[in-house]
Amino acid sequence: MSMSKTMDYFLQYVKIDTQSDEASSTTPSTQKQHDLAGLLVQQLKGMGASEITYDSEHCYVYASIPASAGCETAPVLGFVAHMDTSSAVSGEEVKPQIVENYDGRDIVLNQEENIVLKVSEFPEIVQYQGQDLVVTDGTTLLGADDKAGIAEIMAACEYLLQHPEIKHGKIRVGFTPDEEIGRGTDHFDIKLFGADFAYTVDGGAFGEIEHETFHAAAAKLHVYGRSVHPGSAKGKMVNSMLIAFEFQNLLPVFQNPMYTETYEGFFHLCSIAGDVEKTVSEYIIRDHSRELFEQKKRLFGQCADFINEKYGAGTAGVEIKDSYYNMKDVLKPHMHLIDNACDVIRELGAEPCITPIRGGTDGARLSYMGLPCPNLCTGCGNFHSRYEYACVQSMEKVTQLLVMLAERYAN
Repeated sequence: MSMSKTMDYFLQYVKIDTQSDEASSTTPSTQKQHDLAGLLVQQLKGMGASEITYDSEHCYVYASIPASAGCETAPVLGFVAHMDTSSAVSGEEVKPQIVENYDGRDIVLNQEENIVLKVSEFPEIVQYQGQDLVVTDGTTLLGADDKAGIAEIMAACEYLLQHPEIKHGKIRVGFTPDEEIGRGTDHFDIKLFGADFAYTVDGGAFGEIEHETFHAAAAKLHVYGRSVHPGSAKGKMVNSMLIAFEFQNLLPVFQNPMYTETYEGFFHLCSIAGDVEKTVSEYIIRDHSRELFEQKKRLFGQCADFINEKYGAGTAGVEIKDSYYNMKDVLKPHMHLIDNACDVIRELGAEPCITPIRGGTDGARLSYMGLPCPNLCTGCGNFHSRYEYACVQSMEKVTQLLVMLAERYAN
């Protein structure tokens, strides 16, 4: 089964800047995401997909691959990926480089700026020795999160349309904006999508399957101080920045992303800005356990209560908003999605690796919206960084995985 079209699509998509913007209140958060959406609509039309819908206001793309003759009553299976990329590193003017037959040593991404993908820092890349890698030039991210998923879905759709002998039920595809800022499903039309089950294609190394996510919340701390000339400030000045630091020090030291892994939750200080009179700190709160998640939110509020007791009522104010929940409970009645993916991955020569997502996907929210939706691998790694990479052979296997899953649900 030749899947070379996967890389053709991928190398087109990564060159289109689609970074989302958390500071924006619009959907999509950046208009440039329409550049990729428009291209996908054209390509879906060109390959012969049907029921193509382009939500040109909110930047969602939906399409169908019709069921094979005799498979019209099979479950409708969906594949979902997101078009935006992270704002952690620039996504403008991405210049992908292909490292053929990788030799297992450090990869010089940018000679002039001495940017090197080092085995000592990223030892997992050694597993790709003898295979081909797509990397950055060291000045931008690659955008494999999640343009790899889009390319794999598009290549799978094209393959199914070109091979009518492969039996499959109706396939629905959906491409979303703003996943990286937690808004990927805000305007997703579940009814229009019409799938019985779906997979997001938004994970890591080939073989990984994820059906557990964090419970997640966004939290904001407002600290109000009093500015007085520092020459006569004794007993009068209240420095909001120092109190914000004090608040941070009240949180458990080791419940921090720098010190946690697997199922361990955390408080993460994402940004802090202010002056003497007012400081705003933005956090995210994460845990796989709902009980521990609720405890963390209560503790966050209790720390603010302590600050108010120490410095006076109204010194600290807290806003907490839940973002998404662990999809594990919703997926328990639908473990066939996991079992079938595991079986196909084994058929493709790998051992499935079921891991918790230390983050979230559109699938978490879609599952709670009534569409059971675990997450599949993309064959890529080091997301949101200039050291991002994609394995060509792994990506082609993911495309095969999608085609074979479509076959599995034909009956």
